[in-house]
Amino acid sequence: MPGAREAHEAHEEREEAAAATRWVWTAAWPVTAVFVLSNAATPLYVRWQREIGFSKGTLTVIFACYIVGLLGSLLVSGVVSDRLGRKPVLLPALGLAMAACAIFASASAVAALIVARLFSGIAVGAVVSAGMAAVTDVAGPGRRRLAALLASCAMVFGAGLGPLLAGVLGKGVFVLEAVLLAAAVLVVARMPVRRPVAPARGAWVRTVAPARGAWVRTVAPAKGAWVRIPGVPRGSGGQLLMGIAVFAPGITATSFVLSLGPSLLSGLLDTTSPVAAGAMAFVMFLTATGTQFAVQRLDRRTILIAGAVSTTIGMGALIAAVRASSVPLLVAAALLAGAGQGMGQLGGLSLLNSSVPASRLAEANAALNVGGYVPAGVLPVTAGYLSDAAGLTTGATVFGAVLMALALVGGLVVLVGPPSSRRK
Repeated sequence: MPGAREAHEAHEEREEAAAATRWVWTAAWPVTAVFVLSNAATPLYVRWQREIGFSKGTLTVIFACYIVGLLGSLLVSGVVSDRLGRKPVLLPALGLAMAACAIFASASAVAALIVARLFSGIAVGAVVSAGMAAVTDVAGPGRRRLAALLASCAMVFGAGLGPLLAGVLGKGVFVLEAVLLAAAVLVVARMPVRRPVAPARGAWVRTVAPARGAWVRTVAPAKGAWVRIPGVPRGSGGQLLMGIAVFAPGITATSFVLSLGPSLLSGLLDTTSPVAAGAMAFVMFLTATGTQFAVQRLDRRTILIAGAVSTTIGMGALIAAVRASSVPLLVAAALLAGAGQGMGQLGGLSLLNSSVPASRLAEANAALNVGGYVPAGVLPVTAGYLSDAAGLTTGATVFGAVLMALALVGGLVVLVGPPSSRRK
């Protein structure tokens, strides 16, 4: 009977939609697992610095090796993921993250810390391009906004959870992280994403999931070198620029807190406890996560402007904290930095998800993160060596002033950006 058949098809569509929604949440887990590793070493730096013996400048170099690995990975992983599929990029990255855990757990020299940070950066670079794109793939066209929210929150929640666990467990965090990564391998292996095809530009193809029976016009993947500076299709450059303009100052602010925050805390509180440093990093990224859920219904431009304002105020609080030797102001600076990164990241990902086809999405995600992580690597290292030469107060003050200016410029870029950014 036609009525029974239609009811059956409607029931199947509801089940497919529910399964797709579950997979959006599940696909975000590998992003969380790898980002737990990204900052798990943060509370342990002060202890390693005391045991091994190295300067604040060397500490920021160790931290920046993560950025170097990440940027190198982003030059490859986005393009490879769009051409070969998400799994061929994610599975080796998870294996490299496990190797980093083993090196961190047994590290007794600066060289070991550098290698472990490098491996961590490479793994994270693969995840922020291929992993976040996989979340969007399983979400389907109708859930792109949810995919952007969950991918972004998975990243910042994992980034905050790592330092908290390390503060409590010490080096034991790397054993737990290896277990979390093993679970992520199982998720990726079962993830319902297919190897990409390259239909002719303008062809009509059926979507993979979850919109049963839906058809979309394809855009053929960009051809060219496998290793290149990632970019976006023509017409999406404005959205990418707006995202970077706010995301870059935000993630640079949180990178400073992660690299030199423990040293600031040890000076202000006269303690090298990893719990204090881990707790501050956790609440910073917990704020980034909560802020994204709080602003998700706002239009993208409002989210980005709010992110720029938050980073600007946060850097003002950082300058005041080091000048007044105030722990509450330092914590306030960390919370505002977390909110600034979270909103910049959510706004940037949402703009790309709304304007970039799936065949270029991993590369677009890589482009956003390259724009964000370059200053996040350079400026904290500069501040670290300036702190060695002129004192931590001077180094933090100069860093905060520069980043305040960059955040203000980012807000202006968004204000004059394309009208399409106003849509939700």
